[in-house]
Amino acid sequence: MKTSDHTISRKDFIRNSALAAAGLTLIPNIMAASPFFDKQNISTKGKLSLKNVRLETGFTYEEGDIISTDTGLFYVEIENGKIKNVAPNQPNAKAVDAKGMLMLPAFKDMHIHLDKTFYGDQWKAVSKRSGGVKGMIALEQKMLPEMLKNSTFKAEKMIELLQSKGTSFARSHVNIEPTSKLNSLKNLQKALENKKKSFGTELVAFPQHGVFYTDSVPYLKEAAQMDIDFIGGVDPFTIDGAIEKTIDFTVQLALDHHKGIDIHLHETGESGLNTVEYLIKKVNENPSLKGKTYLSHCFILAKLDKTKQEEMAEKLAEAQIGIVSTIPFGSLVMPIPILYKHNVNVLTGNDSIVDHWNTFGTGSVLQKANLMAQLYGYSTEFLLSRSLKLATANVLPLDDKGNRQWPKAGDQADFVLVNASCSAEAVSRISNVESLVHQGNVVY
Repeated sequence: MKTSDHTISRKDFIRNSALAAAGLTLIPNIMAASPFFDKQNISTKGKLSLKNVRLETGFTYEEGDIISTDTGLFYVEIENGKIKNVAPNQPNAKAVDAKGMLMLPAFKDMHIHLDKTFYGDQWKAVSKRSGGVKGMIALEQKMLPEMLKNSTFKAEKMIELLQSKGTSFARSHVNIEPTSKLNSLKNLQKALENKKKSFGTELVAFPQHGVFYTDSVPYLKEAAQMDIDFIGGVDPFTIDGAIEKTIDFTVQLALDHHKGIDIHLHETGESGLNTVEYLIKKVNENPSLKGKTYLSHCFILAKLDKTKQEEMAEKLAEAQIGIVSTIPFGSLVMPIPILYKHNVNVLTGNDSIVDHWNTFGTGSVLQKANLMAQLYGYSTEFLLSRSLKLATANVLPLDDKGNRQWPKAGDQADFVLVNASCSAEAVSRISNVESLVHQGNVVY
């Protein structure tokens, strides 16, 4: 990998890696001045031009192996929220100077709960738990009324954290249940309206307290008619005690309102496998759901033997059901290489940032790509560069043969400028995000 003039010191690298490994959540100065856009002419009438932009151009091979990533400096023009032109560098042009920083696709957090968080409020560690998931439901029922009082403000603060880490888009699950009714959704929609020019989202109507366990059905039906994109679910056997009844309801509601499906599945025993197999069956019976259905977590895959993992990956791929994983480690290392082998769509997200479920979220999906690379030994230049797709929801600057496929004219102008010489370094070192541009607007 070629050396960059902008690499961080070894001391800082070790410090940053230790912080990331410890899962510390640091609140940055969200709108701190950027070295590129501070005191520069940012944008005029929807137009933005950048010079000295580093883009990847190909791979260097030695004896058939990829040993480094080639890059060059370019001039990039943006107009009306899209890439207008990528041209040879014009160092003397009147344009924003990217100072040789690497341009990468903006990151996407595809599993998060923006509607319920302590972030932006007082610190609070996770309370002692009892009673499993149903015990957590009882805890939430007590906590939610108070959490809802300033949930719009906290959602905005969390969005700003994500932006500071290079994320311009998120899929957020939002509680729909009898305690908060539709208030979690309405409060989050206010935050999203306030951030609509700088952040993109899709929403999942999430029955956190079960579909039938707390009779969330009328609220889910109402939410399905609102501005949401997916019908959610959670552990149908453990919570509702009925896999088929719960999945049938979820599938029908999605079909009736032309929505996708994204179900939390934490169950690791026989019920977990039965849930996956029944969902595959229902999606194959309703092909309009192919490519629009996801299983979040799906920890059961980590507990299967390799032969069964291969079989399930093949079935998931055939049904075009994606897996959204937070890249757990310990006893739940997911078979992501096998999922990739069978072309299953794998996405990631932070899930919790600071809330009553978990306090270890950093807001960085680039860190998730780094963790995946470490877990599966993706340490070569090629495999590190491929790992970036986890952070970008499968958008990569170079294809597997080293041909530049991003950015090109007509692409959405959603990108980050990072302190790295190439994608592989960015993943390996969790490189600093210096600026984020969303639909042509400089937002960080």
